[in-house]
Amino acid sequence: MKRAYFITGTDTDVGKTYTTIQLIQYFNDRSYKTAAIKPVSSGCETTSKGLRNADAKQLAEAISMNFPYEHINPTAYKEHIAPHIAAAMAGDKLTVESLLRSCQPILQSAYDYLFIEGAGGWEVPLNDYESVADLAAAFQYPIILVVGMKLGCLNHALLTYKNIKTRKLPFAGWIANCIDPHMQSQKENIATLERHFQQAPITILEHQSTIKKLEL
Repeated sequence: MKRAYFITGTDTDVGKTYTTIQLIQYFNDRSYKTAAIKPVSSGCETTSKGLRNADAKQLAEAISMNFPYEHINPTAYKEHIAPHIAAAMAGDKLTVESLLRSCQPILQSAYDYLFIEGAGGWEVPLNDYESVADLAAAFQYPIILVVGMKLGCLNHALLTYKNIKTRKLPFAGWIANCIDPHMQSQKENIATLERHFQQAPITILEHQSTIKKLEL
């Protein structure tokens, strides 16, 4: 049975791509067909083949299935700024409908596991009335929340979780990504989130660790 997940994070630079790659590798190692989509990216390099985003390139290299880059990252902007601002600078307008349409080639492919990576945090705007959260709602796939374990993560994680629940969206679980090796009371912070989420993390990622076991 095909399974798909939407990967979001508590903020930008919390390790969504790193975490997604670890999930992909976990299922690659078990001989599943894996696919990934980054529907929109900003902060791209100009190449002879067009704009290329570093995170999307990593996803393309990690998955077991072969797709053109444009299918994995159908909407890309050069400037490393919020997507809706980058789109406006390029003379475009992002909408949930247009992004969904651009993802169809991979959505209709014969994957076993598909991971769709959002942009920035949960409520990053796509335009004046839609956000990444609306895009996730349109997909209707279970959401995996990557919590970047650092000072301030409790506020960001709980606000994101409550919004997901308020929207009545399927929540697959959360991953504690320990991005700050010097974080004080890290275990206590993880325990706090476990109580509020009423579930343990799918996995805890330490520096350069890989996923040994998870339940999805």
